[in-house]
Amino acid sequence: MFDRSRRRLLTRRRPVLQRMPWVVEEDTFVDKCTRCNKCINACETQIITKGDGGFPVVDFDRGECTFCYRCADICPELLFHPQAEQPWQQVAQINEGCLALSNIECRSCGDMCEMQAITFKLQPGGVAKPNLETDSCTGCGACISVCPTSAITMVTNNNEEN
Repeated sequence: MFDRSRRRLLTRRRPVLQRMPWVVEEDTFVDKCTRCNKCINACETQIITKGDGGFPVVDFDRGECTFCYRCADICPELLFHPQAEQPWQQVAQINEGCLALSNIECRSCGDMCEMQAITFKLQPGGVAKPNLETDSCTGCGACISVCPTSAITMVTNNNEEN
């Protein structure tokens, strides 16, 4: 049995892990997930990996989530909400490490954003600056792995970094 309370003794705050879309709340997930790895093997983009304690986590450095629902379909436990619900409450956030914000031409994230949630506003005599429309962002993570400076993170509604 994985004991979360012992790990919390050594950390100041509870780490925020990126779980799969549609997954139930964290405590229920950790209590009921058998770590069978079926979701890892089913992921069409191979972004689900083994995380802390062998529990599955999403690693956006490996690619994006296509919201295929395969991880939920294959899971033998009742750990996922129905596909008709919103997959998760997260959006991308562009941080100060962004090259374009430092006047270096880069539009990698915008090129990868299928939803066109990241656009670039031209600046007279300067480099186009990124504009992230959070209402359009699905939180798929396609922008994360292509960012050369790792300046994009996921944040939830309460602005906790994932």
